[in-house]
Amino acid sequence: MSNWDLMMPGMGLTAIGLAGVVLSYAGIAHTFIDGLHALSGLVMFIGLIFLAVGILDGGISTSNKAKATTLVVLGIALSFGLYALATMNTSAFTVTLAGILMAIGFPAIIIAYLAMKHPTIVKPVGVIVGMAAATGIIMWFAFGFVSPDTSMIPQQVGVEEPTQEIEPTGSIFAIQILEGSSEEGNPDYEPGIAVVTQGYTIEWTNVDSLAHTVTSAVDYGDTFDSSIMNAGDVFTLDTTNLEIGEYEYLCIIHPWMVATLIIEESKEAIKVTIPEGAAIPEEEQIFYDPQIIDVTVGTTVTWKNVDNTMHTATSGNPDGGADGVFDSDIMSAGDKFEFIFTDAGSYDYYCILHPWMIGTVNVE
Repeated sequence: MSNWDLMMPGMGLTAIGLAGVVLSYAGIAHTFIDGLHALSGLVMFIGLIFLAVGILDGGISTSNKAKATTLVVLGIALSFGLYALATMNTSAFTVTLAGILMAIGFPAIIIAYLAMKHPTIVKPVGVIVGMAAATGIIMWFAFGFVSPDTSMIPQQVGVEEPTQEIEPTGSIFAIQILEGSSEEGNPDYEPGIAVVTQGYTIEWTNVDSLAHTVTSAVDYGDTFDSSIMNAGDVFTLDTTNLEIGEYEYLCIIHPWMVATLIIEESKEAIKVTIPEGAAIPEEEQIFYDPQIIDVTVGTTVTWKNVDNTMHTATSGNPDGGADGVFDSDIMSAGDKFEFIFTDAGSYDYYCILHPWMIGTVNVE
């Protein structure tokens, strides 16, 4: 017969541990930082041992209560599996959670079975300790059950927490989480040092196949935190309420991924006009006004087409073609195009529709 004195606490501990694991990997709670994800796994592990011992006490029970309990446990596992199959969810969250359930569940059942059926051959305490150690190693290396080492998190730059959240209103500054960034030593955030004008909206896009985060390092995510970003996810941050200064941030899943965000004061945009008649290749015709401009890093340049013909502002030159730094695409009459120059250098550009139209932006 089943032992309900063991099964009841087993079911409770299993449910609590499972809830903690789900909350951790769903990014609802900052359990990666606090280390509670490991505690949740341990609680679930112990709960399954109690549950399995209770069910197997005195042999495999055929009572209705034992059958119902077994069906409940199997129902939880099957429901999760069917949900993943039905939604074709291939995210790192689904795969990782399934792996955690197997890594915790199988050893727990084996430990309980050996402890009940072969107490004279293998001492229960030795089995539990050995299997728990093996499970811990599997979790450590396979599922990242380790909190970031505080020595790996830069301890500098005090910043004030934003006091108010508002809808993003500024222009977009794009940052990518690069493919393969989970491997230590590989490039991770691009650009690694982002100089952004206050008021702009930053968009981080995870182009890697694994989950990552964008988390302010000095205060463990109080200033900004993306939670878990699966492949293809985008995290946006409005910098309007961020103080001017430097912010270190990292991925709490892969804490060697560290980058810097520098918020600068708003700068007045430099305006370049595409004047009327620019499409006509005549002498003394002005194509971009002004044709050559000198700006500093972080400056926004705005091109406006006041001609009645379509034009572009495309980085590169007519001989070598576009170099991919910036491109306005087709600008109809009255259209505008903005670009933030974040790196020093000299940038030639031209109109791909009228290649005699050329200009230069010098960035210091």
